[in-house]
Amino acid sequence: QVHLVESGGGSVQAGGSLTLSCEASGVTRSTHCMGWFRQASGKEREGVAIIDSNGITSAINSVKGRFTISKDNAKNTLYLTMNSLKPEDTARYYCAANSPQVAGGYCYTVTVATQGDFSYWGQGTQVTVSQ
Repeated sequence: QVHLVESGGGSVQAGGSLTLSCEASGVTRSTHCMGWFRQASGKEREGVAIIDSNGITSAINSVKGRFTISKDNAKNTLYLTMNSLKPEDTARYYCAANSPQVAGGYCYTVTVATQGDFSYWGQGTQVTVSQ
């Protein structure tokens, strides 16, 4: 069993920065693939960025160059550093984790992964970006 707890959300003005954290407890193999998803009001949940324990990352085009996903394996903590935030980044951000998803110990990339590919989820943290 894996327990995920997010923190770091808040309200910022456009152009500002936030860093989200997700502390994971449980079986390490079950957190080999970790990612951030977000869900804006009235919209479907979408993947934002994914990382594996070897540091391989993927991110959606709309956040590339602005958001950075990272993971401290020793602390089993996932981060999402968000810079140059835009109003369209406003959403509830969720941390997700799963054991390896692809043969060879790999994870799906964010453009392929769906919610169903992750077994463990945090409760989410709200990010609100104002003009």
